[in-house]
Amino acid sequence: MKRLRLLVVGAVALGAIVASARHGPAAPIDEMIAAAKKEGTIEFYASSTFGPEGAQKLAEAFNKKHGLNIKLNYHPSGNMAKAVGQVVSLAAAGAPPEWDLMVVTDAHHATLWLRKRHQPFDYAKLGVDPKLVEHDNGTVIVSHGFVLPAYNTKVLAPKDVPRSWDDFLDPKWKAGKLGVTTAVHHLGRLAAAWGEERTTRYVKALAGQQPVLGQPAELYTRLQLGEILLVVNLGDGFIHRAKMTGAPIVHAAIEPVISAASNAGVLKGARHPNVAHLFAAFLTASEAQEIWERHRGESSAFVPGTTAYRYAQGKKVLHMAQSQAQMVDRLTAAYGKILGFGR
Repeated sequence: MKRLRLLVVGAVALGAIVASARHGPAAPIDEMIAAAKKEGTIEFYASSTFGPEGAQKLAEAFNKKHGLNIKLNYHPSGNMAKAVGQVVSLAAAGAPPEWDLMVVTDAHHATLWLRKRHQPFDYAKLGVDPKLVEHDNGTVIVSHGFVLPAYNTKVLAPKDVPRSWDDFLDPKWKAGKLGVTTAVHHLGRLAAAWGEERTTRYVKALAGQQPVLGQPAELYTRLQLGEILLVVNLGDGFIHRAKMTGAPIVHAAIEPVISAASNAGVLKGARHPNVAHLFAAFLTASEAQEIWERHRGESSAFVPGTTAYRYAQGKKVLHMAQSQAQMVDRLTAAYGKILGFGR
């Protein structure tokens, strides 16, 4: 009888262990999904070139993957530098940010990181590859955009297409023939290859060309109309748009190629942090990457087999390291003043 009781107790204990394994503590992803379900919404800031349709496709894929019904409010970028400044200003005033998740360049996130405006998270718990995590667990890399001078093939003759960055300093491009976008951080990245002294001289000489200044979308339109002949720093999101619409806008074949990573980062004080962190992790998944490339024209240069990876092979590409963030942030402010932005 005693032996029978021991067998029964043992069986009960084994059953308890099995049940505990089956119904034990929820995995981090399950906990995050449950918390996200309660929040129900995400305020999503991303590039205007991605478009409402792309944002909607992302939301549908995200909800399907996690069995959710999250409402995604898409806020298209107009001026990323201004938006980042707005986040910093609201924080200084003690107000929460307008957006939960921002997808902006790594340079813009560097500004937020230096001012501690991210809500760090252990993205490895959600299955994100550590090599895609930056800014002290504050952001994840979504894609890489390549930034080069752009021109209109129906306006600019092949013999006049610049072959180097220094070609833009030729007097023939003076007074209204060149455009420089508000994304001045692209020029700051050149210092990683050239050094600060040479890059600063270059920017001062470029300012002496009296370029037309404006938002990327504005200068892209003026380039199509032939009002300007070249845009010095235009991202390939606009080249993708040109391909989709049949516009004759292409990049010049110049090196080094500036690579601006698009990172997703949850802002400190975000109203829907659980949805935002879960969504940031989702943006690195294959289904999200496919949507991102289809609508934004970008993919990750760090993932073999992608369009961006193949493009970068054999080229001198400037990827910004976290250690360079402070330099680029400082040079961006300095170069903006040199060129005449904010006057």
